[in-house]
Amino acid sequence: MTDTDQAVGAVKSAGRALEIIEHLAATGSQTFPELLDDLGLPRSSAHGLLRTLQAAGWVDHDATSKRYSLGLKAWQIGQRYDGHRLLLESGPALMAALTEEIGETVQMARLDGVENVYIAISPSPNPMRLASNVGMRLHAHATGIGKALLSTLDDADISRRLRQVAIPRLTSRTITDPDEILTVIAKGRDIGFHVDDEEFIDGCRCVAMPITWPEETGVAAALSVTMPTSRTDERWPHSVVEPLRRTVLRLRRAMSLPGTGPALP
Repeated sequence: MTDTDQAVGAVKSAGRALEIIEHLAATGSQTFPELLDDLGLPRSSAHGLLRTLQAAGWVDHDATSKRYSLGLKAWQIGQRYDGHRLLLESGPALMAALTEEIGETVQMARLDGVENVYIAISPSPNPMRLASNVGMRLHAHATGIGKALLSTLDDADISRRLRQVAIPRLTSRTITDPDEILTVIAKGRDIGFHVDDEEFIDGCRCVAMPITWPEETGVAAALSVTMPTSRTDERWPHSVVEPLRRTVLRLRRAMSLPGTGPALP
């Protein structure tokens, strides 16, 4: 075996190990046959990977139920992650205040590739509301908060990311052409906010704004207000824009950032 082959093999094994960790994080626990079926792993290498992960504390194995789950090491490493600490120090209280003011779900997300990943949620007290949870990943091109996150990048970066993946059409209103998505994002930059008008889910609307830009903190983050279309008034989205803008400015001040973020072309 050549050095290149060995390097490729090592990367492949590392990728499979990470895939197992992410899958157990999503499913909670699984038996060995379930892991093989879900991930399509070869039986021989899966045994070795699980033994290695178990020995290092990343994975636990219950001998009675014969189920694998995340180990203590995953929690320990997670506690050390500091990527959005400042956002979560002040964000939840301000988000809760905004929910109390307008009665709707407020969400905070970060950008990962072409997906928005929710890092904090203040749910609406109304019984009919968007079902979402921290850690959920959604397609950025179809959500207001995703467009706000993409808007923190330059157009060349956005175009590159969009053209590297298949862009799904989720409702009849979803925009899937990369050039059209860029046009919509540019308009959102100009007016200071971004919307999802039933583009991700029929009967659901969202208004969003960026909180931080990558060049400021290393993190692209945004805040949104999401509600059923039936609860939007004739002034939507403008009836939501000002309360949302005030919350974003308060959060930026709490993070010792200037009132507005960088302007992008």
